[in-house]
Amino acid sequence: MTTWRVYLSGEIHTDWRDRIMEGTSALKLPVEFSSPVTDHDASDDCGATILGGEDNKFWYDHKGAKVNAIRTRTLLEKADIVVVRFGDKYKQWNAAFDAGYAAALGKSLIVVHDPSLTHPLKEVDAAALAVAETSEQVVDILKYVILGKLDR
Repeated sequence: MTTWRVYLSGEIHTDWRDRIMEGTSALKLPVEFSSPVTDHDASDDCGATILGGEDNKFWYDHKGAKVNAIRTRTLLEKADIVVVRFGDKYKQWNAAFDAGYAAALGKSLIVVHDPSLTHPLKEVDAAALAVAETSEQVVDILKYVILGKLDR
């Protein structure tokens, strides 16, 4: 059986990734997960820590964004399915960028967010093949597309 590569992008403040990974594991689905670095401080500081500090915040962030992009681009390009979760606490411009990048690559895109975000995310939702509200719905989508079986 084929192993499906699923990239999990988006907010880092809830357990949504764990719930998807636990749900697919419980079903014994052949899925390999990847994601961006979810340690917020490491993600922010990687460029300056590795390549040298910057006094100007723009260049500090620029270095970090580029170093992080090495991981993000590589894993997004290898993914069969990209799942992007938008939370309601912060503006996740990086998640929106990942969704757009995945769509531009022709990746199968699943977007996850609360219905209250439907209007601000309408363009992102329009690019997705599925828009879910919960991690459990994502697990059900993965089960269906991998096994071709629908629980009724």
